[in-house]
Amino acid sequence: MTSGLSFDIAHLLAGGLVLISFMMLYQDRLYALLNVYAFHALVLALSVSWQAWIQDAPHLYVTAAIALVFKALIIPAALHRIIARLGIRRQVEQVVGAGLTMLAGMGLVALSVVLMLRLTRSVETYAQEDLAFALAVILLGLLIMVTRRNAVSQVVGFMSLENGLILAAAGARGMPLVVEISVAFSVLIALIVIGVFLFRIRERFDTVDVAALDEFRGEKQ
Repeated sequence: MTSGLSFDIAHLLAGGLVLISFMMLYQDRLYALLNVYAFHALVLALSVSWQAWIQDAPHLYVTAAIALVFKALIIPAALHRIIARLGIRRQVEQVVGAGLTMLAGMGLVALSVVLMLRLTRSVETYAQEDLAFALAVILLGLLIMVTRRNAVSQVVGFMSLENGLILAAAGARGMPLVVEISVAFSVLIALIVIGVFLFRIRERFDTVDVAALDEFRGEKQ
């Protein structure tokens, strides 16, 4: 396989992550959001595996396995169970409309491309494009967090942001194995904290809507 085709496939997978981030941005149902996030993590695993192959970096297969097992399977399944046990409202409440959110997302993608192409001129072209896609995924994850009122959807936004960080590290010639191991432990710890956090909110306030929590604190405008 030629190097040009290898990099084209890598860019296709990275661009696919950006597209799936837009799919998450558009979702207004929690279960659908979790399913799309699982697909996001699956494509991340494929992207990192492909980077491991073209870079001849076997340690990246560890990162891909972590993304597949924990991010694509265990975490979405656990969040499905948390939603069912808490009886959380299944509809995702948005701060602004879907149309404005999608327009903002397109603006962030354009900003990512412009910034990365200017700031990484000394880097190989294929790495520039991967980093631009990774920054777009990170910014779209932040946008998901700030445009959603439900705590679960904000957690999903944070995890998709983390996927962008992993994509950036893999595209920039890999990560040390110790970082990958630390990521695995951080994912497990985060899952435990998320579960306890959501149960405590539900027990105390009978909701996971952050707008209701602001009202409780007297911050309602």
